[in-house]
Amino acid sequence: MLPRTFRRLASTAISAGHKQLVDDFFQTARNGPSIVRKQSLDANQIQRLSLTLNRPRLYRGAQVLEDETPLIGTPLAPGYHLAYFTPAALPGNLGKDGTDISYSPAEPFTRRMWAGGRIKWEKDNPLRIGDEAIETTKLVSAEPKVTRTGEVMVVVGVEKTFENAKGLALVDRRDWVFRTQLSGPPPSQDYLESNGNDDTLLPSPDTSQKSRDFLQTAVSLFRFSALTFNAHMIHYSRPWCREVEGHRDIVVHGPLNLINMLDFWRDVQADDFMIPQSIRYRATAPFYAGEKYRALLERGTDMTGIKLWGHDGKGDVKVGMLGDVVD
Repeated sequence: MLPRTFRRLASTAISAGHKQLVDDFFQTARNGPSIVRKQSLDANQIQRLSLTLNRPRLYRGAQVLEDETPLIGTPLAPGYHLAYFTPAALPGNLGKDGTDISYSPAEPFTRRMWAGGRIKWEKDNPLRIGDEAIETTKLVSAEPKVTRTGEVMVVVGVEKTFENAKGLALVDRRDWVFRTQLSGPPPSQDYLESNGNDDTLLPSPDTSQKSRDFLQTAVSLFRFSALTFNAHMIHYSRPWCREVEGHRDIVVHGPLNLINMLDFWRDVQADDFMIPQSIRYRATAPFYAGEKYRALLERGTDMTGIKLWGHDGKGDVKVGMLGDVVD
């Protein structure tokens, strides 16, 4: 069964050429070796990630990170492994849009978006600052799909395992969507009007929910891009976003939203050192710099649901990301 991220996509009306392109890409990548990398999980990276997230302390009662780095042996907060094992490629080996192309299909599928995934933690063996960790990455799927509107895209899934001296620490399955390059200029938009800024439209929490607002800026997105060595131009170049990819502004990183969701989850726990069993999440629409969006969290017996609501650029709001965290 397809991950539910993509069940809304149909698999009909795919041209033979597109199907062959994706099959060739999958066979070539699958038959190649897994990518294995080793890295020391240094304290500086976590310090800078936490400050980028506007979190002065990694955990309640921990040291203030503007003054000093976290201590060796401190467990990584859920999702903070995303600050490590960043792309390592020479500029000439990046895509035209600045992306790492290790698992990218060929043209015309050049517009990449983070689409969703799932992470499973080994709760008794968290990654810790100072660990010598090993990341192993392999391609697990590549499927051409057609949306209900007739747009052809490729869904690519990779699986990353992270190990330390004690063995497996977590498994991170990531899914990307690659859309075809635009054949002409994007449709003209009135960006001032399409930028939704009426925050009264964002849904308010009911008695069973908690809420948290986010507002990313060009500065916060630049810092996250720099920290993760991510040169994807949709996160810092407004001309590229508008003139090449058809976005109305700079796009908020999917991994940044994932980390913020997990931080919100642990902030409502009695013990913020708690690590979940897993999270399954999917992105359904982009968020943009300068536009406020809101997380609504609802706790169940053993699962917490989180939805991120943002402006749709047409005077209304919609869910742009959602996740289920198994406690």
